Formats: sequence, structure tokens, C-alpha cells
Amino acid sequence: DIGLGVPGIPAPQHGTPLSGFVERAAALWRSDEQQRPHILGAPAVTGTPAVLPVWEWENPPEDVDVSRSGQTRVSLADTETLRAARAHYEQMYRKAGGIATRARIVGFLNNETAPLLRGSYTDATGRQLHRATGGLVAIAGICAYDSNAQGLAQRYFHQALRLAKASGDRGLGAYVVALLVNQTLFMKEYRQAVAFAEAALRAAGKELTPALATDLHAMQAKAYAYLGDSSNALACIRRAEAAAERISTSAEPDETGYVQPGLVNVQVAEALLRLGDLPAAREQAAAAAGAPAHDRGRVHRLAMLAQIELRQGEADRAVATAVEMAEAARGMESQRLRDRLRVVRNHLAASGFAQADEAAALIDRALRVPL
Repeated sequence: DIGLGVPGIPAPQHGTPLSGFVERAAALWRSDEQQRPHILGAPAVTGTPAVLPVWEWENPPEDVDVSRSGQTRVSLADTETLRAARAHYEQMYRKAGGIATRARIVGFLNNETAPLLRGSYTDATGRQLHRATGGLVAIAGICAYDSNAQGLAQRYFHQALRLAKASGDRGLGAYVVALLVNQTLFMKEYRQAVAFAEAALRAAGKELTPALATDLHAMQAKAYAYLGDSSNALACIRRAEAAAERISTSAEPDETGYVQPGLVNVQVAEALLRLGDLPAAREQAAAAAGAPAHDRGRVHRLAMLAQIELRQGEADRAVATAVEMAEAARGMESQRLRDRLRVVRNHLAASGFAQADEAAALIDRALRVPL
């Protein structure tokens, strides 16, 4: 389905077919734009169909030549436009949420990107084109994930993985696999999350940046914590913290810009909370909340801190944190953020603290607004 091969037909030795993939990708972008219910409501696949795209990305054959003949001559200026669009929609997603952003980015893919993929380009330009498109499609997947369209998000991530392979950029592919790891964590497929992260760490090789390694190790730590494996969880925490110390923002690609100060702390806080180490989780969550972050990241960090403060019986602090969280979430259309708001609201309601009622009511008012 994503151009990594045809069932029952061996892939050619010189690489995997891209022409059919381009048409299927463009068809999905068109149908997504029309908001078809059977696409929006499709569940994410699990088991072998979920694992195979990652395995095929990691293993041969590679694309030897991605050049193409078409009516429109594609230039490096076109690829720069796609990179600028990726940055634009990423910022929109962070500020307004995936529900508000998804239709916009899919419209861009359909109207602006698909004609370029069908155009004429050399192998060198084609690799840059596929890399830029892969980054853009990954953001579309993030927006679908944030809209709780999990099957659609997974298809976008698989598309982005195919594009990453065509580009020859292993780092981009590992970034896309990290997005799949995050989704599998949400789906509670913890062993698959560990395996996917291991594949990304292994396959990226020298193209694995410290920021991406930080996120992959931190997500592995969470997966191990949910599996009850404290030894491996703590080992992954140490690896994540060591990788975070090596991050140099100027040396990172645009895609890993989300690994901001405090991200590893909130990931580690969740793992430690799951392992039952409240004091250490509180320390990490407080460090995360105190670090600079965009509004979306700040909501997640404050939600984690509020939950831990409630668990520790610090009602006044938890209420203040929850109010700050609810204020930061205003204006964002995101199912994932709503999930976090609901969790905090339920913890507040169940806490038995009288002062928690006002904060819970504030969250209730926010949740009443339909998305």
C-alpha cells in the first residue's frame, strides 16, 4: 500500500517502485480532504501489517535512482518551499492543534506537493524532493494522530517512511519511526514500541542525532515502565539523559526541533510515576514545567506535574498548576490535549480537596466547547 512492494511479487533488485506509491499517496490526500468517514474512523493496524513497513524501511533493497520524467520541472527552490511549508504547519499545529491544522496541510499536499512528485527531476533533486515531502507528510500524520484518526495517522507515517527511504536519509526515517513509537505507546502496544525504537536506533547509524536518540530512549523507558520492567526502564532513562547532554541545536535537523529543554524530563517523569517513584517523578516534572516550551508542550508538562502534586497531597499547588494548564490550552483544537485535560479533571474531582472543585469546573467549561 505504501510502495515498499506488491504482495506476492518480489521487489526488483534495483529498488522498490515509487510511481504506484505516488498515485496512492495522492489519492489518500484527496479523499482525506473530503473528510470521508471510513478513512477518518479507520483503526490503526497492529501485528505484522504494522511491523512490515518498519522492517522494509530498515532493510534492502534501496532506491538506486528516483529520477522521473514529467511535465513540470522540479527545482531545489520547490523543495525549499516544501520545507518552509513543513515549518509553517508545524508551528500552526503547536499553536492551534491538529484538528485545526490537518485540513490545511492535506490541502497543501494535494494541491502543491502531488504535482511536484509527478513532475520531472534528476536523482539528486528527487531525493531532496522526497525528503522534503516526507517531513511534510509526517506533520500531516501528527495532525491526524492529534485528531484521534489513528488509522489515518498511521498511513501518513508509513507514507513518510517510504519517502524517507527514497530520499536516502536514514535520520529522517528514524524520526518517522519515533512518531510510530509515540503512537504505539498511545495504543498501549508497549513491546512493539520498544522494538520500533530499537529499530530506529539501530538503522539510523551515524545519522542518529542526539536529540532523536534522547526521545527514542525516553519513550523506551516509558514502554518498559508500563511493562513493569524497572531495570530496563532505568537503563533507558540514563541513556536518554546522556544523549540530552550532547544536543547541539544548530547541528539538528528541523524535524527534531520538538526535542526542547524539559522534554526528556516529562517523559522520564511519566516513567518514574509508573514505577511508583513519586519523589523522583515530582523532581523531573517540576524541571520540565520550569523549562521553556511552546504552549502545546507546556500543557502536557503542567498536566503531568498536576497529577503528581495531587498524588503527593499538595492540593494548593495542584490546583494552581491545573488552572495554568487549562489557560495554556485555550484556543487549541486537539483530542490529545483534551485527553490530558480530562485526566487531570478526573484526578481533581476524585481528590476530595474542596479547592479542587473550581479548577475542575474551569476544565469542564473548556471541555464543553465542541471541536
